[in-house]
Amino acid sequence: MRKYLLHICFPVLFALIISFVFAFQVSAFDKTDFEKAKDSNADLSNADLSGADLYEANLSGADLSGADLIGADLIGANLSDAYLFGADLYGADLREANLSGAKLIYANLSGAKLTYANLSGADLVGANLSGADLREANLSGAELYEADLVGADLIGAVLIYANLSGADLSNAYLYEADLRDVDLSGTDLRGANLTQVKYLSINELSEAKTLYEAKLDSELKKQVKDKYPHLLKKPEY
Repeated sequence: MRKYLLHICFPVLFALIISFVFAFQVSAFDKTDFEKAKDSNADLSNADLSGADLYEANLSGADLSGADLIGADLIGANLSDAYLFGADLYGADLREANLSGAKLIYANLSGAKLTYANLSGADLVGANLSGADLREANLSGAELYEADLVGADLIGAVLIYANLSGADLSNAYLYEADLRDVDLSGTDLRGANLTQVKYLSINELSEAKTLYEAKLDSELKKQVKDKYPHLLKKPEY
């Protein structure tokens, strides 16, 4: 009977010990990984930092390519010159974060909070910013070629010299945004709110893909209607 019990209990006990050791190792790795996440120039490519508390963390120059940062708290964090190629920042809180010069190519920032964030000179080619809150954000000189900004809130945002060519800004809010010397060639502005925008010239606006159902100030709308009426018509695509 005793031999029978040993035969049954030993494998169970062994399995419990292995599970405990594995859990300890994972916990230790996670802790180390988390501490690394607060250091500049850290290599955190493909790291799982979803929901992490990185409030005011220094991640300047860090490699976060492919990292999972879904719902992470990055309020006031320094991500200047960080590499975030293909990173998932869905719903992340990046209010007042410094993302100047960051590489966010094809990153997912859908639904992210980016109010007052500094994205000057950031590379956002093909990035998903649909539904993102970018109120008062600094996007001067940002590369937004073919970015998805559908329904994004850009009220009061600074987009001086930004490249928005081929970007989708349909139903985006650009009320009082600074669009000085912006590139709008091939930009989809269907249903976008462009009232009270600053420094937007008719020449820049003429390069847009469509202005169908866009909201424009009366004077600007008159100029478009007189010179580029096709932009106000319903597109065939």
